[in-house]
Amino acid sequence: MEGRGQPEGSPREKARVRTQSRVALPPNLDRVNAAAKRAAQTQFTALLHHIDEDALLRAFRRQKRQASAGVDGVTMAKYEEGLTDNIRDLCGRVHTGRYRPQPVRRVYIPKADGGKRPLGVPALEDKIVQSAVAEVLSAVYEADFLGFSYGFRPGRNPHMALDALHTAIMSQRVNWVLDADIRSFFDSVDHEWLLRMVAHRIADPRILRLLELWLRAGVLESGEKRETDRGTPQGAGMAP
Repeated sequence: MEGRGQPEGSPREKARVRTQSRVALPPNLDRVNAAAKRAAQTQFTALLHHIDEDALLRAFRRQKRQASAGVDGVTMAKYEEGLTDNIRDLCGRVHTGRYRPQPVRRVYIPKADGGKRPLGVPALEDKIVQSAVAEVLSAVYEADFLGFSYGFRPGRNPHMALDALHTAIMSQRVNWVLDADIRSFFDSVDHEWLLRMVAHRIADPRILRLLELWLRAGVLESGEKRETDRGTPQGAGMAP
């Protein structure tokens, strides 16, 4: 039996609209997203050409101006002094295989339980390239995510998740709510497993190579570089 629809403008309908907001994509990535939606098994073999100067410039403008600098000390203001030339040079290095990420700078922030959360601060150019690649990957993977997924997705935030949860609790019979977390998830991600998972959809070896370079760029802490074989640095563009 078909259930009665919600009246137009009801809280449930408004919540549905808010929680399904869509981020506008450049035309080239909109076509990638459309192709990903048409076939869930499609593998994308050529994506690096989307990381052009325009994409890198968009990525630069997405960065927070007051964010801490990475190991090279380069700030947004300094990079912006020769922005056009810097972006052109960076794009050339990405496409010729000469781009090499720097180690992330390790800092710690206090946690509510009294502990400390490790964060990784990448160099500015690494933030830019990571953000540009993330934009391309989002065009693919947004087609795969389910509607009730809110974590670390463009156009979605925790308030939307709470809104949807509130709507569900108020409009349906709910007997229990499960609150779960994976302990030290980002610190323990297996690099090989992650790259194999990404390869199900992303078959451009140049994109996969960039991901591998970032995962294994290492961490600089107290002046010493430490190699990384597990985990993704929280705070970097390639990880929440």
